[in-house]
This record gives sequence, C-alpha cells and structure tokens, in this order.
Amino acid sequence: MSDVAEETPVNPYGAPGKLAPVLSDMWDKDKSWKLETYRNNGGYEALEKAWSYEGDEIINIMKDAGLVGRGGAGFPTGLKWSFLPPHDGGPRYLVVNADESEPGTCKDIPHLMANPHVLIEGMAICLKAVGGHHGFIYLRGEVVHVYRRLLAAVREAYEAGLIGKGRGPQGDYDIDITVHAGAGAYICGEETALLSALEGYRGQPRLKPPFPAAEGLYARPTVINNVETISSVPGVIKNGADWFKAMGTESANGHVIYSLSGHVKNPGQYEAPIGITARELFDLAGGIRPGHKLKFWTPGGSSTPIFTEDELDVVMDYNSVKEAGSMLATRAIQVFDETVSVVRVVTRWADFYQHESCGKCSPCREGTYWLRQILHRLEAGKGQPGDVDMLLNITKNIGANTFCALGAAAATPVNAGIARFRDEFEAGYTTPAWELFPYEKTPRFAEEGE
Repeated sequence: MSDVAEETPVNPYGAPGKLAPVLSDMWDKDKSWKLETYRNNGGYEALEKAWSYEGDEIINIMKDAGLVGRGGAGFPTGLKWSFLPPHDGGPRYLVVNADESEPGTCKDIPHLMANPHVLIEGMAICLKAVGGHHGFIYLRGEVVHVYRRLLAAVREAYEAGLIGKGRGPQGDYDIDITVHAGAGAYICGEETALLSALEGYRGQPRLKPPFPAAEGLYARPTVINNVETISSVPGVIKNGADWFKAMGTESANGHVIYSLSGHVKNPGQYEAPIGITARELFDLAGGIRPGHKLKFWTPGGSSTPIFTEDELDVVMDYNSVKEAGSMLATRAIQVFDETVSVVRVVTRWADFYQHESCGKCSPCREGTYWLRQILHRLEAGKGQPGDVDMLLNITKNIGANTFCALGAAAATPVNAGIARFRDEFEAGYTTPAWELFPYEKTPRFAEEGE
C-alpha cells in the first residue's frame, strides 16, 4: 500500500456560485439580440469549433456533458440525438419547441427576445451532429414581437454566411432554418401534436410508436428539443463537457433558468446551477412580499404537484423534486402567500386545461369539463356533499388513459390541492372562496401604495 495519500481532483473551474449567468449573461447588453453584439461576446465560436468534429463526436460530447432536456421531461439530449437511425440518403430534421404556454412557464420567451442567436447557433451545431440540413422553430403565434425578432436574427445569420447553402470549412454543408408561427394551442407543445401542426394538420397528439426519432416531421427522422436545451449546446461545445459538469448535481448537470412569479418581492428569471434550493431562490428574489408568509408554491409549473414551506430545502434537481412528490419540469416556480385560495388557483388552472384540451381523448375531453364544473361550484360556495371525492374519482379516470400528458396535467393540481388543503375544498360546500380569501388581498399591487 502506498504511503502517498491520493490527491483529491481539483475542479479547474472553481465551485459554481449561487447564480450561473450563461444564457442570460448577454440579456443586459446593449442591443443583445443583434448579431454584432452576440459575436462581440464570443457568439458563433462554438459553431466554428463544431465544424472540426464529426457528427458522432458532437453527440458523444453532449452525452459526456450530461445535458438533459430543459422542456420538462429531462431526457438526456445526446442520447436522444443518437436515436436517429442510420442515414438512408433522405432528409433528417431538427424541430425546436418554442410553444411555451403553460401557466407559470415563462423562460423561453424572454430568452428569445434577449438572445435569439444562441438558439440559431445551437440549431446549426445540432444539425451538423445528426446529419440534418433543415431546422424549424415552432413558436406560439401570439408572441408576434418574438416572431419578428427571430425572423430578423435568422436573416442576419443568413446574410453573414453563418447558415445557408454551402457552409462549413469545405463549403459543402447546407443549413436552413425556418421560423414557424403556430395558431396558439397549448396542445401543440406536445411533440407529436407540434409535428402535425407544422405539417399543416390539426394539432392533435399521435400514437407512439413510431417515435419522432424514426418517423417525425414528414415521416422522416426528427430531433425535437426545447429552446433552452438547444441554446445550451454552444456553451458545451465551446467550453467543454467538464465545464458543464462542474455545475449541477449527480442526477443532472449544468445551468438552468428558474422562473419565479407571484408573491415574491422580485419576480423574474434566475439562472443558476441545477441543485439550488427553493429557499435560496426565494432569498435571491427578496423573499415573500413584505408582511406576508408563504402558503404554497409550484416547483415546475401548473401541471406539477404543489409544495408548501415544508419543501423549501428540497434540492431543485429532477430526482430530488421527484422524491419529494412533485416534478421539476420547466422550473416555473409560482409562489402564493396566505391571502390566496387554493380552490381559486386550482380552478383557474382547470379552466386553462379544459379550454386547451384538443378533444381527441374522451377521458380528457369529458374529464376536464367536469373538473371545471365542480371546481367552479366549490369556489362559489355551492358545492354538494361528495364533490371533493368526485373530483378525485374523475382525476383517477383521466389518469394515464390519454394520448398525451395534458389529461394528467389537468388532474395533477386537483389531486395535489386536495391532498394538501382538503379543508378549503370542503369549505366550498357552504362558503364562497372570495369570502374566505377576499380578492383585494391577493394582487401584488394592492399594497404598493401603503
């Protein structure tokens, strides 16, 4: 046995800080969305580097880095890219899901407004990696300002010769990018419904298999990733997998954007290493608005089970949040203080999911309708004995009996709300929610002048 003690490997990048401004680092630059600003801050250096790699090498770098999807599912990105079948001479596509619309989820839209070129660079690298030549950005049609900014950024990239025909060191690689504005349907955030809409059909989910990697857009092999996922690719290629792995936890690496909204003093976007706690994020946001205390919060948007102050110290990574009983998803943290009726909040979420159900599946189409009817009855104080149990029965019947996850997303907040605050729901048998929790107490601006 050696007398020399083994040295502990030193992290050459140093310990990550509370915040990790990578994607958001340029957001406060003058005209941050312009190509000139992006290139002056190291933009497109990763693409230049990527041209020297073979496609499989880029995929292996992504696997080594441990980048997982930032759109909610947390699936390993490099592994997803590797699922595409061997080349057969036909086209292969990349589709970027920019159809951000779930209540509370608000990270991709400000990111695209502030720094669209990092997405374009990431798309070019991904296309090089998978042997594709055409990428699509599927954007919500309502955000016209973002649509115009993306179109302008793509045009700048074409004019600068960064994408287009005959790119790369040998001048033999074509990269085309199309920005497509959808008609505004939450269901099109589901990847197969998105593909149907992009092809000009009604946006409804498809049965899987076949999976998009085998038969996606126009029945060709397709990679589908979220805006933040593809935007994270240039940093990995430019700085290396070890740089990315220096941030995060054992279950997930890197930096992510946490969106805080609601009753915190300073709501906004906080880019931090995966693994920060909610308590630390709340502190960074200035805490709960003065004079109030936390009641409940969502770790990943309206489709994730709610937490209370008991979970403030849960590590905000995929495994830890799951073990605590919820999902990290899109890291859309909605914060509610003691002035808020859980029944009212869950009812508004139910309104959304019922409105956005595409109607293809009977359990979702009918189930979301009845969830909404009963919840409105309870909110108005006109509930009937047994309504709470009926809600639970309906959510059980929706369950996993649908083509996509929208039905489960509608059922989840109802189940979680009742599990945590059943007494408030049962109070709806006799008392309206607005009497227990007056409207005027809830808005953030109501007390600003006092």
